[in-house]
Amino acid sequence: MDWVAAFALLLLLEGMLPFAMPQLWKTAFTRMTAMPDSQLRLMGLLSMAAGLALLLWMR
Repeated sequence: MDWVAAFALLLLLEGMLPFAMPQLWKTAFTRMTAMPDSQLRLMGLLSMAAGLALLLWMR
């Protein structure tokens, strides 16, 4: 059940920017598609590491 709640929170947070500021979201998304794969992977890795650190800190 915790996984479902975590997924629901992810969807909620992911939907906030396109709902609140669609033009900014489009601009950011367009810039991300122009980035090289290695840079996107690094951003993903850093995001996952920050999420894991936050989870471990909360426990």
